[in-house]
Amino acid sequence: MKKFGFTLWIVLLGMISFAQPKIQFEKTTHDFGTIKEEGGRQTGRFEFTNVGDSALVLTQVKASCGCTATDYTRTPIAPGEKGFIDAAYNPSGRPGGINKNVRVTTNEPKFQGESKASPYVLYLKGNVEKRPPTIFEQAGYKIGTGMMRVKDPNIKFTIKNTETHLDTITVKNFWTKPITVEYEKLPEYITEVYRSFKGEIQPDKEEIIVFKYDATKKNDFGTINEHIILKTTDSLDAKKAVSFNATIREDFAKVNLAKAPKATIESNTIDMGEVTVNQNKETEITIKNEGRNPLIIRKIASSHRDMTTTVTTITIDSGKSETISLKYYPRRVGNAKGTVEFITNDPANDVIVVNYSAKVIK
Repeated sequence: MKKFGFTLWIVLLGMISFAQPKIQFEKTTHDFGTIKEEGGRQTGRFEFTNVGDSALVLTQVKASCGCTATDYTRTPIAPGEKGFIDAAYNPSGRPGGINKNVRVTTNEPKFQGESKASPYVLYLKGNVEKRPPTIFEQAGYKIGTGMMRVKDPNIKFTIKNTETHLDTITVKNFWTKPITVEYEKLPEYITEVYRSFKGEIQPDKEEIIVFKYDATKKNDFGTINEHIILKTTDSLDAKKAVSFNATIREDFAKVNLAKAPKATIESNTIDMGEVTVNQNKETEITIKNEGRNPLIIRKIASSHRDMTTTVTTITIDSGKSETISLKYYPRRVGNAKGTVEFITNDPANDVIVVNYSAKVIK
């Protein structure tokens, strides 16, 4: 009798030891067919059954890109019970074929340990039919909202710090009523010098506005991004932004090149190595003046907010060097790249670009 009880205990223990969940999908591909670009978000559902003999848990459901959102059964699924994974695709701005996937892992034993199995892959396919162009797009106005539009609201140019620059924007009134155009506030270095209309833009009319950008009044160097706001009587979107992307370079026409400063740098690349996300890591850049006159670092600008410095301007005498501290504070995991620009008064090297890279980890 004791032997029988011991044997039964061993059998029960074995059954418990080998009890495990197992997922079985009803399908692994969802075909949306042909959908319209303007038709809004579409959702494909993948249903599955736990064909194992213990509770199944979805441990990770990861879409292949941001245009695919997921919802899924987040509670344990008992043996014999069903669950689901919803994959939503937004076709807006994505005409053409759909080729996305969702990767799924569970608490099944094969996903445990050092040699983990590859995730299950659920596929989304189909085709997005391109929407017909709007009346705005047919007229060449691809950006903006409302009934008055700016054809190209992004003005980009390079200018010397002693110069002025003229640029033109084209606007059109698509409404049935006249629309007035004013400004919230123009900075002193941006002025309107001409407009082809008086006060109002008439219905279905295209007009121009000419602006002057005065770098002598801006008193800055490097790449500067800023915008002005057009105030209009457009009932759908009254405010229109016009961006000025100016690169201001120093005018060295009157500089004695024989006595000019000369900036040198040890390396134009910085490898930050592994950096923990949301933690500071400092690095240094040394710049030397091998010219005759003082070298002025007029401005230090980073391509990303994660790389900063407390230094504003620096003057380096002839034959001297200066070490500049930079602080890197990454906010996202992954491989990161960026640049730091040093704007100088060296005629031969007025913009020193340093490329940095890092592997950001948790």
